[in-house]
Amino acid sequence: MNYRAQTLAEIEKKNPTLAGKTALVGFDGFVDKIRHAVDKRSGPGDAFTRIPTIAEFGGRISAAAGKSTNIELCPRMEKLGGNGPIMANALVAAGLSTRYVGTLGSPVVHGVFEKFAQATNAVSVAAPGITDAVEFGDGKILFGDMAGLDQFTYEALVKGVGEAALLDLLAKSDLVAMVNWTMLPYLTDIFHQMLAKLLPKVPATKTRHFFFDLADPEKRSLGDIREVLQTIVKFSAHGSVTLGLNLKEGQQIHDALDLGAREATPEGIRQMAVGIRAKLGVQTVVIHPVEGAAAATPTESAWVDGPFTAKPLITTGAGDHFNAGFMVGQLLGLSPAACLTTAVSTSGHYVRTAQSPSLAQLVEFIANWK
Repeated sequence: MNYRAQTLAEIEKKNPTLAGKTALVGFDGFVDKIRHAVDKRSGPGDAFTRIPTIAEFGGRISAAAGKSTNIELCPRMEKLGGNGPIMANALVAAGLSTRYVGTLGSPVVHGVFEKFAQATNAVSVAAPGITDAVEFGDGKILFGDMAGLDQFTYEALVKGVGEAALLDLLAKSDLVAMVNWTMLPYLTDIFHQMLAKLLPKVPATKTRHFFFDLADPEKRSLGDIREVLQTIVKFSAHGSVTLGLNLKEGQQIHDALDLGAREATPEGIRQMAVGIRAKLGVQTVVIHPVEGAAAATPTESAWVDGPFTAKPLITTGAGDHFNAGFMVGQLLGLSPAACLTTAVSTSGHYVRTAQSPSLAQLVEFIANWK
């Protein structure tokens, strides 16, 4: 059956709703400064052509070795960033009651997060990171300043939220999404502390979903990666665990788990998801390259093609929208193939419009994208 038609049929048959569902999302926060790298300038302002690809950008940098060069980064917009805030924004747009905890500004919330903080009743416990996101036609390069994130510890979390309030949030949340492990140096310790001190006091339920996104762990050691994976697995005692990975992350985790040869084909990516899930023993593993996505559960696996566009309006945040769309599908009780469809469609809508879709807009996009 066509997976788009299958998704629409599941939604129509189940008539699912997000009413009454709640999410707790954390813990990062970045001020994203979106920029284009200038190739040729013909006048002030927007009178320029951009360097179109990462390869050409890299070639220009390599050609400057032993000499020097100047590359202008033209600002396009400044917006809230970070895996957590972008994912949380997408969940809010879909209709999910969402609370956010993270690094949005200290002692006051940074201006780019003001509306978001109001919409999510957010608690900020540290200063945000700063990201210069240089976008190209074939991807993006992120230059980050993570000084504020170094202040995000378990002690800061409990002090900022309050232990009783944090326990209440965990108990009431249908989804607990904890993302950007790579950029938060104390997050593994926070996971350990949550498992030891908080979650034993929260009634376990199979209907609670935990979502984890490591966020490009290339700069972390192999030992760190293996430790956090073993720690994430332990959350399965308190709910259903989903590990979300883009293709690069999937390949890194596949290699870290010594799972052998792999292929970057749709079938190869599906097999990677199957292998990683089986090795870890979590409920769901998702891998999403640009052209589609794969997911594996204990009983089934699937691949779906995505609504690729050669001319996206924005790409920064596409993966976070994918993650939000997948978890919306899980909260709606959809099959893995349908969850993948809601995921690629949420991302597809976002990169075309720079807007997070409502559930009605998501259904319309699934029905109509070519």
